[in-house]
Amino acid sequence: MGLLRYAVRRLLQAIPVLLGIVTITFFLSNAIPGDPVDIMLGASPGQAQKEAIQAKFGLDKPLWVRYINYVGDVSPIWLTMTDSFPYVAPEFGVDLGRSIHFRAPVSRKIMERLPVTLLLMGSAFAFAIATAVPLGVISAYRRNKPTDHVSRVVALVGVSTPSFPAEVDGAATQGDVVVTAGHHLVLPTIALGTLQMAAITRIERSAMLEQLSQDYVRLARAYGISDRTILRKHAFRPAQLPVITIIGLQLTAAIGGAVLTETVFEINGMGRLIITAIDALDYPLIMGTTIVFGLVFVIGVIATDISYAYVDPRVSYGEREA
Repeated sequence: MGLLRYAVRRLLQAIPVLLGIVTITFFLSNAIPGDPVDIMLGASPGQAQKEAIQAKFGLDKPLWVRYINYVGDVSPIWLTMTDSFPYVAPEFGVDLGRSIHFRAPVSRKIMERLPVTLLLMGSAFAFAIATAVPLGVISAYRRNKPTDHVSRVVALVGVSTPSFPAEVDGAATQGDVVVTAGHHLVLPTIALGTLQMAAITRIERSAMLEQLSQDYVRLARAYGISDRTILRKHAFRPAQLPVITIIGLQLTAAIGGAVLTETVFEINGMGRLIITAIDALDYPLIMGTTIVFGLVFVIGVIATDISYAYVDPRVSYGEREA
């Protein structure tokens, strides 16, 4: 019960964070020079046609009125987040408006692209964790030996690597999008996951070195327990708390990297969608993609916090035993 209450409390705390994201993004996107209607109609749009499109998308209203209307339209998100975990319906359960560029509901365009980006980010993190954790552990176990030096060089190269070194079109369903994207996922996964791998490797090595220098490890060695047993049963699990933290923080880098990676590899995911929205000054699409990215990050951070208790049973969530 303590875990459930903690999750609900964190979700409630995330509401003002998402509201802040909506507010900042709304006013910044509307401050970008240019007019989306002019971009849509070309250099010499007819005045009547321009006014009709502005009225259709609500661009003829004052900025503060549009802001209040938009917050009211997406308000079901705040209500949805009070139900244990956010629930994302096929149309998100909210009105994210209509895309000016695509002339389609924003929620529909997001649902077409979101599975691709989630698949890319999930694959990148799987690659990063599967590579970084063994490298970090081996590097700490063989400190200042050739294996350690090689691991540190790999981490350094990974930190210095940008998020790029296929096209997903024509899919009839969301499942087809995911399957088609998977066929072209290897290089984008490596490109996006390398940076995360490097950061996790460095933290894993530092955390393992700290645990291996603790008194309980010296005591275990004095009792004749083998180094591999100490490493596997005693030092590894406590060392994962900072690693989990850095994995959660790397979500921001992964989201930003996904935008660049999808653009370079021509993957039709959320990254390319938000670039298209910015180029077209598509305010509803900019807002919708930003909200979804913010929601993904918030969920990731909460999941990171909750995973602490699994790794270290000493972690509690505010409830004390009687």
